[in-house]
Amino acid sequence: MSDLSDLYQEVILDHNRNPRNAGKLPGATCQLEGYNPLCGDRLTLYLRMDGDVVADLRFEGQGCAISIASASLMTEAVKGLRLADVEALFAGVHKLLTGRAEAAPNLGKVAVLSGVREYPARIKCATLAWHTLRAATQGEQLPVTTE
Repeated sequence: MSDLSDLYQEVILDHNRNPRNAGKLPGATCQLEGYNPLCGDRLTLYLRMDGDVVADLRFEGQGCAISIASASLMTEAVKGLRLADVEALFAGVHKLLTGRAEAAPNLGKVAVLSGVREYPARIKCATLAWHTLRAATQGEQLPVTTE
């Protein structure tokens, strides 16, 4: 097994077992649900904005290891970012997961999600939190689905 594959598995397992920023967020300015009917993943994203900066975010969810780990990695990556930077990060992650780009240096730890490309059925698991975040930052109020 390659070093990248080992790292991918280690990070996914760590973030699934010990998700960062899990739980409700008191004072959230936005709350949005996401659902992946293919795998059964569900999450609720809590977001607190300070102008155009993501001041804080948390999530509650249940689902596969990839879904939970991706949400955990996402919360770490976007906290403190301006909306324009969140959008750029979303675009980079989406391209990475759909195979249209190699890992870019500006993705940081999130680049480890590139391993999901080896499992096409799991791409929607990895993108659920990201699509929910994007919808929340764009003011959507209806639940997000990966279908």
